[in-house]
Amino acid sequence: MGTRLLSEHMIKKQYPHLRYVRIHTDGNNKATIYAWNDNLQLPDKEITKLKKFASGYLPQHVCYQVKSYDKIEADRVPQVGELPEAVVQAAMSRGLNQNRIVEVMNELFSNGRMTFNSYDMITGTIHFDLCSSVPFTVMEKELIRRYLYEITPLGAASEVNYCQEPVGDDKPADLI
Repeated sequence: MGTRLLSEHMIKKQYPHLRYVRIHTDGNNKATIYAWNDNLQLPDKEITKLKKFASGYLPQHVCYQVKSYDKIEADRVPQVGELPEAVVQAAMSRGLNQNRIVEVMNELFSNGRMTFNSYDMITGTIHFDLCSSVPFTVMEKELIRRYLYEITPLGAASEVNYCQEPVGDDKPADLI
């Protein structure tokens, strides 16, 4: 599975003259590549090369478009911040799958347990459940969203269903 970080790395390696490269996906089997060269431009010939590279070397099920880097703000592409090493390593792995995504998230958030729920091929949405005995804070939910964004394959989006597990040894009423 190709993530944003791995795909950007591959583009920069193939086209070292590109000064800025950013890929964004919000699911729906689509992704946008934003780029600029050293002159802060993206000529039509570079757009053609990037489209050809993306269709040949990046995840095949994704429909790519290429835009000038200055379109990031207008397209409301989220900013990228510092990431834990576990997230970066997973995102750069060519063998990443839903089991590894769950494993990484469970390592990072020990106060809950994430499980894979389902994948919607039409919308490109991976559904996870994250259960905990204590509610997740707004800040924790934001970190979970950011980390999943980085380790979710291009063309896909992640949705998390947060659930709260009962506390204590209480047995459900139907088992008494």
